Amino acid sequence: MFLSVFDVFKIGVGPSSSHTMGPMSAANRFLDLLLSNEWPRPSSNVHVVSIKASLHGSLAFTGIGHGTGRAVILGLMGERPDTVDPDKMDEIIGEVERTGRVTPPGHPGYDFQPKNDLIFDKKVPLPGHANGMSFSAFDKDDRLLVKRIYYSVGGGFVVTDTELDQMRANKKQSASGERIPFPFASAKQMLEMAERSGLSIAQMKRANEETKMSAAELDEGLDRIWAAMSSCIDRGLKVEGIMPGGLKVRRRARAIHDKLQEEWRSNRINPLLANDWLSVYAMAVNEENAGGGRVVTAPTNGAAGVIPATIRYYQHFHEDWDQDGIRNYLLTAAAVGGIIKHNASISGAEVGCQGEVGSAAAMAAAGLAAVMGATPEQIENAAEIALEHHLGMTCDPIAGLVQVPCIERNALGAVKAVTAASLAIKGDGQHFVPLDACIETMRQTGYDMSEKYKETSTGGLAVNVVEC
Repeated sequence: MFLSVFDVFKIGVGPSSSHTMGPMSAANRFLDLLLSNEWPRPSSNVHVVSIKASLHGSLAFTGIGHGTGRAVILGLMGERPDTVDPDKMDEIIGEVERTGRVTPPGHPGYDFQPKNDLIFDKKVPLPGHANGMSFSAFDKDDRLLVKRIYYSVGGGFVVTDTELDQMRANKKQSASGERIPFPFASAKQMLEMAERSGLSIAQMKRANEETKMSAAELDEGLDRIWAAMSSCIDRGLKVEGIMPGGLKVRRRARAIHDKLQEEWRSNRINPLLANDWLSVYAMAVNEENAGGGRVVTAPTNGAAGVIPATIRYYQHFHEDWDQDGIRNYLLTAAAVGGIIKHNASISGAEVGCQGEVGSAAAMAAAGLAAVMGATPEQIENAAEIALEHHLGMTCDPIAGLVQVPCIERNALGAVKAVTAASLAIKGDGQHFVPLDACIETMRQTGYDMSEKYKETSTGGLAVNVVEC
């Protein structure tokens, strides 16, 4: 089973990987389809004149709060999650709303009036996944020429309905045929391969990645991912004000950071110092995410603060940190994240927040344990501890915004990750619940969880807290 570290960690924009980055990428794919020969044309004189888009399931219920409609418009204008300028998004969207047309580069331009042609369909879910959407193209006589269904399956991943079926079929197949040196599809296989090879989890993951790219390219990519994460923390620690969306939630990271710096300079004893720094780093990232800023899926936008916070903690409190350590952290975390995604889900709309912050905490615990000198068995134990204590966590964002409880939830996820790594390192790697059993439990729990607790904002805090 091979899922690249650059599939797990993707640079994009907030507030949601599944509800913002995914729909933007789906719109990109539909534009690519229109220019291809992969759909039958009635005649050479028939041309696409207009486009319509329909959002279903969780995308429909919480799409407005997550900026899904905005993402679709940006995607149909040819903007991509990793390159779109957050400072120009409002201007681009305003142009489409004013003209009623999308004009992506390389295309003739198409009629698209967001008020009429972008539908939030809360009544009809699509069968493949909770995050479903369809794009349709029409000729001048309003005849349907081509339609595609896409699913945003978490972490910015987008698949068509046929690709989703194939992806699920592949999960049932053995990974032994993959042309990578360490095709582990489970934590058990990962530990067995580590024991046979004598390599660390990061070394095995590196060997897999280097079948696709050079060592220099891999290091450059890993450094780029961390640079984006680190920049996101730094921006979040500087910005103040009210976050968008109507809840009037105030950014707190800068004020907390200023107080922590004052304590640091005064040398006052603070037994909670490490937890406080962890929390403010995570909150800084997720406040940036809530504001639509540049973030890295880790493994999702809603859980984007946990891993950067624990890496910055590693830099802050571990004198022996170095760039190779950060690379090994990311490789180890990606190995665990790939196993979770392959065997369960990282999508809040599919399994609740246990799949987002829970997965992020497991990945962070594994990465941190690795750079603290843990054995593969201790790393697997750290990931299991962190994930186990997120089991059953619902996804119930107030007003569909990735703000409450999401921002603080990342802070607590980071604290749990560090605690899990510390506990695991103090043991010998032997423990009662295997990581694979914990992942399967998360999958089953998500399957049993009511839809109102899975990113629809129809249950939990979303209905029991009055929106201000």
